[in-house]
Amino acid sequence: MVMDTHKKLVVVYHGQVMLEFDRGVAVPGKQRQYLDEMDQRMDQGIRLGKDEITQPNPLQRAQFVANSMVNALMKENNNQAIAMCTYLAKRIPELEQVKAISKDDGALSIELVFDRSFEKAQQEQTVEFLDSKLN
Repeated sequence: MVMDTHKKLVVVYHGQVMLEFDRGVAVPGKQRQYLDEMDQRMDQGIRLGKDEITQPNPLQRAQFVANSMVNALMKENNNQAIAMCTYLAKRIPELEQVKAISKDDGALSIELVFDRSFEKAQQEQTVEFLDSKLN
């Protein structure tokens, strides 16, 4: 399967676009080196929630990085958020969206979306059925 190198990764928080990464833009050498260093650090293990993962797979790495990215955005640490977004866009080319929502209890829900772009999701309409028992 040939990937579209110009496909964007979009980071969405409560329906608002917070970051976009155009995969068609080249990443400078120092940034590529930083991504390699991130992988080396994650090779030592990561923590996802309460779980310690000694050998994280690509999806677990993506979850870990997405969580770090959203937390950086919430703290207005834009440089770190951009670095995390770059990692996700370059290491997980099939990832199209990272959707984050703060819940009422303060917890943060992060969804990795692989099957639809932000633009396509915006065009989707919710279908509601009327309860026939109410008529």
